[in-house]
Amino acid sequence: MDHLYTLTTKLIADIDEAFHIYKTETKTRETEADFFTEVKPFADRIHFRVKDWEPLARDWVIANKPKYLYPIQIKTAAENIGYLGVYVFQKKMKDKRITEMVKSVLYVLNQLKNQMAEDENK
Repeated sequence: MDHLYTLTTKLIADIDEAFHIYKTETKTRETEADFFTEVKPFADRIHFRVKDWEPLARDWVIANKPKYLYPIQIKTAAENIGYLGVYVFQKKMKDKRITEMVKSVLYVLNQLKNQMAEDENK
């Protein structure tokens, strides 16, 4: 569980960083981000982290049955995290879509983190 908690915390930081990149860099730059020097390293880091996180999180949710958190949400969050790794570098993405995706992913990640912390304290 410590590994899952750590991965969840790192993913929350990654999503915060992704949203920061979108708001401060992508929206203000004149050209698209360079794929090989900016987009790919960031997207790969998130991809490999979420690839480790998803099965652990899904198994934890199935085993512990936390309130307001279901395996399908883990799957959807994992997919959206992967998309965000690339979408935040694309100028043509709509603000509302990125913002809603970030909110959705952070809700699931924070719910999982909080539920794990509660279970640890029991």
